[in-house]
Amino acid sequence: MDDVVIEVDGLRRSYGKFEAVRGISLRILRGELFALLGTNGAGKTTTIEVLEGLQPATSGRVRVLGLDPVRDRAAVRPRTGVMLQHGGFTGALTVRETVEAWRSLTVRPHTVAEVLELVDLTDRVNVTVDQLSGGEGRRLELALAVLGRPEVLFLDEPTTGMDPASRRRTWEVVRELQRGGTTVLLTTHYLEEAEILADRVAIMRGGNLVATGAPEDIVRTLPARITFRLPATEVPPELPHATRLVESDRVTYESRQLQGDLTRLLEWANAGDIQLAALSARPATLEDAFLDIAAENDPTDQHAEPEAVR
Repeated sequence: MDDVVIEVDGLRRSYGKFEAVRGISLRILRGELFALLGTNGAGKTTTIEVLEGLQPATSGRVRVLGLDPVRDRAAVRPRTGVMLQHGGFTGALTVRETVEAWRSLTVRPHTVAEVLELVDLTDRVNVTVDQLSGGEGRRLELALAVLGRPEVLFLDEPTTGMDPASRRRTWEVVRELQRGGTTVLLTTHYLEEAEILADRVAIMRGGNLVATGAPEDIVRTLPARITFRLPATEVPPELPHATRLVESDRVTYESRQLQGDLTRLLEWANAGDIQLAALSARPATLEDAFLDIAAENDPTDQHAEPEAVR
């Protein structure tokens, strides 16, 4: 249990009659990157806010670093870093002034130079915050979240608004922190991000955890896909381990044995001198699994959801 950094047992969080989180349980280990996924309204942001100590649980047990994040907030907060979906900066301050202000409130902080180099904002040190691009602003928020060398880092949609280069730089920063022993709890709508970074993921729907495990284990439950375009005069073959879907001239197979089915398809096309236009074959992705789960009806979701709950 010494390696369990975040422990949740039967967490429930209600807003009046609406129950946003409905009795979830999970364990997150030291040095692990755990991604909490879900559509808007699934309850993931509420869950993270309870873990951060920003709001209390209605019922259940929550521990971060062995402590109650609400009751023991004074002890937990200096050991954690938080990057919210929306930060609040004074736009007239420069980047340096902003970091220096946060350093004055932080235990064991990095230097200004160290933390700005980490997030690649060194050349923006004397620029006012209101002159930063959206992606640069998010990187500044990340700098402040890691300023105090946190043992646990909460990242709520950290790369929203970033260009692809900034997003990948942020991934490098997160990996570097994880290698140093930081435990990271991530929420993101970029499923590729979760698939690349996460050791484990949990998918929420309607306030419940409906899938938990390593990304590859969750993805393995879904079939691979083979797609191509075919002249209307041709009839595509049956493949031994695949289900065929035909939409106009576009053919899609969902295959449980991609290599064997693809080999059979190519043998059929070569034998008939048939061109398979726009041929694509790929295994399932975390995005496929997420969309498959999100599309399922939740029989427990019987109440209207408050607009503020995500």
